Amino acid sequence: MPATLTERPAPPLAPPVPAPRRRTRVLALPEARWAAAATVLFLIALPLQLTGAPAWAWGPLYALAYATGGWEPAWAGLQALREKTLDVDLLMIVAALGAAAVGQVMDGALLIVIFATSGALEALATARTADSVRGLLDLAPATATRLRADGGEETVPTQELAVGDTVLVRPGERIGADGRVLDGAGEVDQATITGEPLPAAKERGDEVFAGTLNGTGALRIRVERDASETVIARIVAMVEEASETKAPTQLFIEKVEQRYSLGMVAATLAVFAVPLAFGAAFTGSLLRAMTFMIVASPCAVVLATMPPLLSAIANAGRHGVLVKSAVVMERLGQVDAVALDKTGTLTEGTPRVTELRPLAGSGLDEDALLALAAAAEHPSEHPLGRAIVAAARGRGLTPAAAEDFTSAPGIGVSATVDGRLIAVAAPARLLDGREDAPSAPSARAAAAVAAELEQAGRTAVVVEADGVPVGLIGIADRLRPDAADTVAALAALTGTAPMLVTGDNPRAAAHLAAEAGITDVRAGLLPQDKVAAVREQEAAGRKVLVIGDGVNDAPALAAAHTGVAMGRAGSDLALETADAVVVRDELATVPAVIALSRRARRLVAQNLVLAGVFISVLVLWDLVATLPLPLGVLGHEGSTVLVGLNGLRLLREAAWTGARTEGARQESTSATR
Repeated sequence: MPATLTERPAPPLAPPVPAPRRRTRVLALPEARWAAAATVLFLIALPLQLTGAPAWAWGPLYALAYATGGWEPAWAGLQALREKTLDVDLLMIVAALGAAAVGQVMDGALLIVIFATSGALEALATARTADSVRGLLDLAPATATRLRADGGEETVPTQELAVGDTVLVRPGERIGADGRVLDGAGEVDQATITGEPLPAAKERGDEVFAGTLNGTGALRIRVERDASETVIARIVAMVEEASETKAPTQLFIEKVEQRYSLGMVAATLAVFAVPLAFGAAFTGSLLRAMTFMIVASPCAVVLATMPPLLSAIANAGRHGVLVKSAVVMERLGQVDAVALDKTGTLTEGTPRVTELRPLAGSGLDEDALLALAAAAEHPSEHPLGRAIVAAARGRGLTPAAAEDFTSAPGIGVSATVDGRLIAVAAPARLLDGREDAPSAPSARAAAAVAAELEQAGRTAVVVEADGVPVGLIGIADRLRPDAADTVAALAALTGTAPMLVTGDNPRAAAHLAAEAGITDVRAGLLPQDKVAAVREQEAAGRKVLVIGDGVNDAPALAAAHTGVAMGRAGSDLALETADAVVVRDELATVPAVIALSRRARRLVAQNLVLAGVFISVLVLWDLVATLPLPLGVLGHEGSTVLVGLNGLRLLREAAWTGARTEGARQESTSATR
């Protein structure tokens, strides 16, 4: 980008606009309102009781505190009981009512208040987790200027924009839809989507995203995605979907919870009945049993898993990595081997035509060869096909219409152009076995040119007309700027050097792999060969992470322990198949999200230990000595709150920064060994 563009001051209509944040107010949550009401009633009743006021003054206040703070968990517990499951919420309410039954009204009310407050904090944490991602929707403007067919303008809600509409975005306005520039040029601040610190120059043919800020120049944009399919909307939808899933650890805890709760009820009855049978006082035995029920409840254990994982999902989503479920977030931290695709993953995914080599006797010049190939590749979504079409347009060529287009992932394309069957594919797919064919001389000449191109690190593509090779096209892709550092970070995190799995030729793959620091290169692979390479690693006990972007990567993404797709240029099939999507196309975020997953797993382990220690100490205290009910309540609910807040640490920006630093630090440590 020219220096004059980056140094230009912002126009008056485009001051820096911070990303808006939509935060749920505490009292907007019903759980918080009920907890606040119970707390206020308790705080009014307590001093009245302590100062010797008559029971009729403070008794009704305690009763209202029981009702306001306890009706929701009681109803939820009864609903669960109807489904023949024992809910911990119901046990807490039973314990509070039991305390009130033996005259410990204040202790029972304290339990209700703390339990309701704990539930409100959990609800608030869940809402704030959703806020951190859903707030991205506020970046998109509410209205857009749509151009009518007669050239007039109309202001419409962005939700009403349809694919094919043309919108006008003036300087200083936010873009209302994902689309492509039809006319105009300017600079667009895409930091909210791509993370790029500098505005990106946009001109005809460039892609733009909803919610990004147009700084200079008016743009006419053709809408290419519905409002529900924009990058921002997909981030929100996928993270919300992920929030509804449960990790294996959580599922195991919930499975054990029912048996544990039943065992706890049986143990509570024993704690009550055994001392009573040996002559203990009824009130003392009941209080001990109620205290035991409270402190032995697994509330903190149940809350140990999901807050860290959901917080990590939300944080990763804010930074352009969509993790589709809590299961995936947990599994990302387990990977110990990585396989990367080449084109569009390790490279920028925007290969360029570098050489055109018509074969002698074909009757074609460079432009004619390129026009034939572009006509056949025009319907293709493969990056190499797009490079050929872009090169033709750059030369001012208009490709002829193609019919009967077919595409074989990992092989090539074919189509009928002006009555001739044109095939464009890798040399190995078209030239093998042609030694005895009528086209053998052309095949041998094509093979020689292909070897020459591949020796120079180019990707060679053969163009064939009616079964006869007519020329070759050399295509080169550029390594992503952060590819080498990412490869080193992945090697340090997993303890194993990543491998490159690509359908490209071995020479081109080896040339690029050397630049990226990869030594294990598997080239010339079909989709099923990539799957075989992944299964070979898994058979050796590895948990493989596959990173890819194309249709031919989808089988490997599905077969891997975890699959990550590059989102900006990724095919729809790859995006659907992958477990996580890198929306901003920043390869460096992959080691960061792995490190974040491992932090989440460590927090889960910390939470389980913390919950286990609290439960063990409080239970032993109650059984061996006399644990006051209020202290038991504080210990139990305090541990639950601590566990929840510990998990929410991963919502902070510092957690993502720390994860990226951790990957870089491990890379540096690995390099010095």
